[in-house]
Formats: sequence, C-alpha cells, structure tokens
Amino acid sequence: MKVLIADKMSERAEEILYGRGIAVDVQTGLDADALKKIIENYDALLVRSSTRVTADIMAAAKKLKVIGRAGIGVDNIDVPAATTRGIVVMNTPHGNSVTTAEHTLAMMFASARHIPAADVTTQAGKWEKNKYTGIELYGKVLGIIGCGNIGALVAERALALKLKVITYDPFLSDEKSKQLGVGKVTLDELFAQSDIITLHVPLNEQTRNIINKDSLAKCKKGVRIVNCARGGLIDEVALKKAMDDGHVAGAALDVFTDEPALQNVLFGTPHVICTPHLGASTVEAQENVALQVAEQVSDFLLSGAVAHAVNMPALSAEDALRLRPYLRLATDMGAFVGQLMQGDLQHIKIEYSGDIAALRVAPVTTVALQALLSTHMESVNVVNAQMRAQERGIKVEEVRVNDETDYRSLIKLSVTTSNGTRNITGTIFAQTSPRLIEVDGIPVEATPAQHMLFIRNEDKPGLVGTVGQTLAQNKINIASFHLGRAVVGGEAIALVAIDQPASSDVVKQLAKLPLMLEVQALHFAA
Repeated sequence: MKVLIADKMSERAEEILYGRGIAVDVQTGLDADALKKIIENYDALLVRSSTRVTADIMAAAKKLKVIGRAGIGVDNIDVPAATTRGIVVMNTPHGNSVTTAEHTLAMMFASARHIPAADVTTQAGKWEKNKYTGIELYGKVLGIIGCGNIGALVAERALALKLKVITYDPFLSDEKSKQLGVGKVTLDELFAQSDIITLHVPLNEQTRNIINKDSLAKCKKGVRIVNCARGGLIDEVALKKAMDDGHVAGAALDVFTDEPALQNVLFGTPHVICTPHLGASTVEAQENVALQVAEQVSDFLLSGAVAHAVNMPALSAEDALRLRPYLRLATDMGAFVGQLMQGDLQHIKIEYSGDIAALRVAPVTTVALQALLSTHMESVNVVNAQMRAQERGIKVEEVRVNDETDYRSLIKLSVTTSNGTRNITGTIFAQTSPRLIEVDGIPVEATPAQHMLFIRNEDKPGLVGTVGQTLAQNKINIASFHLGRAVVGGEAIALVAIDQPASSDVVKQLAKLPLMLEVQALHFAA
C-alpha cells in the first residue's frame, strides 16, 4: 500500500505511516495535471487546503481508496465524486478547533485596538497616538453566528473577558445555551444587538452571504465583523460599502471568497485587517491534524476502520448492498427538511415501516441526520452526527412501525422546531429509485433532483402558468412539475425540478405571485 502526501504537513504524519509499514511519497505543490499523472499509483491521498481533489483527478485514481484531509473543511475535495467512486473522505474535525478560536479572539483584539495599522505607522517613525484610539472589549455584546465546536470555544473565552455573548444557532438547545452561558437569539436580534459579530458556520446555500447589504443595515452603527470560518459567508462588496459609509467600524478577515486572495475589493480599506487563512496555522494544530489524519488513514488501509468519514456510514458489505437505495433516499429527505425548517431544532423523529423496518436502519438514520444537520452546522459527518445532535440537546427518535401501508417500505422524517413540525415521507420504487410521496401531510410524488423549488400555495387556478412564466423570464428550464393537495380548495404544494439553480431574486419574484404561501429553493447532491 502506498500513500501520497500532496500538501505540506508535519513530518509526524510520514513517521506514523512508515511505522505501520505503509510506503509514503511526499510531493507538494503539484498542479492538477501533475497530480493526475501520478495519482493512479496510490491507495491513499493526504491533503490540507491547497490541493484541489477534483472529479477529474479521482477519475485517474484507479487504486485510490481514501482521501485524508488534515483539517476540518473539505471544500477542496469533490465529495460527491469521491462517494460515487467508492472513495472514503476523512477529515480531522477537532485538531484545529482551539487554534481557530484563539485566532478569532486575536482578530477581535487587533480590530478593537487598531494594532496592525498602529504597528506600521510606529515603525515608520510616526507617533500617532490619538489617531488609534480603540475600544474596550469589556462589556461589549459579541454575537456568534454558529455555536458549534469552534463557536462554543470562542464563547467560553469571550465570557472570560467579560463580554456578553449571544448566539444564533437553530441547532443549539436551550439547555446547552444555558450550560455555555450564552443567550439564544434570532438572527435579526443578533444583528441588532451585537457590537461584534463573528461567524462559525459552514458555507452552503443557507449561509452564503449571510452578511450582506440587508443584514448589515440591521446592525448597530459601529459594529465590527470577524470571519475566521469560510470565505463566501460575507458579501465583500456590501461590507466594503458599509465600511466606506462609516456604518461598520472594522472588519477582521482570515478567509475570502476567492483564495488565495491576491486581490480583493476590501484590500486597502481603512480598519480592515486581513490574514492569509491562518486560523489553523499553529505548530500545535498542524501537528495535531497531521497525527490524526495519518492514524485514521493507516487504520482504514490496514483494518478497514473508518473514523471521521464525511461520506460513509459504518456498514458491512452485506448491509451496504441492501441499504444503498435507502441511504440515498434518507440523505435527500434530510437535506429537504433541513432546508425547509425554521426556528430552533428540538426533536427529530424517523419512522420506518414495511420491509425497511426489518433491516439494520441505524446507518439510514445517521445519514438522514447528517444531511439535515449539515444544512446549518459545520463539520457534521456520518460518524459524529448523533454526537453533534446530542451536544445540542436535540432529541433523535428512531421508530419501527408495524402498520400496513400501500408501499413495501416507507421512511417518514419529522422535525419539530420552535416554529412547529415539518415532515416528509419517502419510499423506493423499482428497488432502486428514491421517491418523495408526502410533504407536511399532503400527498405528492416526485424524484429528488439537484435543483428544485418547493412551493406551498392556495389551491386555485393559475399557479402553474405564473410559475412557468416567471421561470421562463429568468431563463430557467423546468424539468418536471409535481403537484399535490390534501383537499380541493385548501392548501397545495408543488415540487418543481429545474435545470438551473434559482437565485434568491428568482425566489423573491415567485413569492410575490398570487396564491403563494411559501417558496423555497432546494439543492441536493448530484
């Protein structure tokens, strides 16, 4: 067995692999073409964030069994392509949590006291003491968007500095928030109350540009923005405008929409502090993640053990064959409900009836939970999904139902939040094809597609025509249009598969049409 280390990491990773009898090559700085030429020789690939592992590279990787990411994010790895090819993708979700939390605090201090700018002018022979009057962090309100592993560490340290900490995290239970000593608020309340806002969420369709023109307008004048999580969470043009207008007093950014950020609209803006994605760049963190990824990959190669996989539940070969279509169905159902749900998540219930109830359904529950939680939380995978739910006080209930149904197997996923309960039911047609057959008690039949629209509307004539016309005006082609209703003239739903993703502007246009009660753009793994 042979492993390629394609990014710079601690030499301890090599030592662990060699020590366990695994051959190792270290070739860093390879471009895509060079990596494609040699990847067929390796059983495993270890990377950090520099190397992009694309579908093309994996297509050339004839022997590749596992990709190990030394760090949390797997944005640089095409996980769906890896899954399709049976390549396990592992990360190290806890190795750099402390160092990222500490960098967040360092950026807060640097912004509050103008440290980078004051250092430059002082070393240039100037003594501009009055120019760099700062603010105290003591007593200020820190708003944390996403109170997961890293967000909770930031909260703990901020509370020690006597800041008041509030958080927006729909997956954080009341009990857990009290334990942490933080106040739970809505996103709008966080914007309105915070003196400093820090982001600790994954980048997905729900969080992209969560800091934007509208949200910045809701913030206090003089707010400071810190982002050591993911590029793309902030609309950088909108932030630039808010800073030029004096509404935002400072910004400290470790991540950017395009990286490496050799140029950016925010560069040169007064009171903006930028670092080159240093959140995980400490000696301790780099050694921790290198040790972890080497141990995980060697365990997998030698014994088949899987730890911190982002795309693979623990399954025997026999179970995998029987459960494969249900795993895909459960993934789509979890992503569906996760994108629709609003409010604080309290209870997840998954019911199995028919043939599926006789199988080992724990992996199915896990992938549904992982897909659901991943819509709002960072670093959730099939290994830690149950733990992440438990950490936040979310009750997960798995039920086998003996009731007779019109289908051989059914899975029903119900999610209860502070705003009520939403549910979806699915089945398998022809033993392999996932189908959604009921949403919120309304029967409908649809096959999940990569891009979809969920519409809840009044059951009156005219809906199909106005929706079709609006999508046509925006050059969005309809692949399929599925309608359902419980009673004539009541509420109805539509699941519309579309060939192109619907932007937020398109969703707003649709929401303004007559008869509309709810419109959501949905996105599923291809």
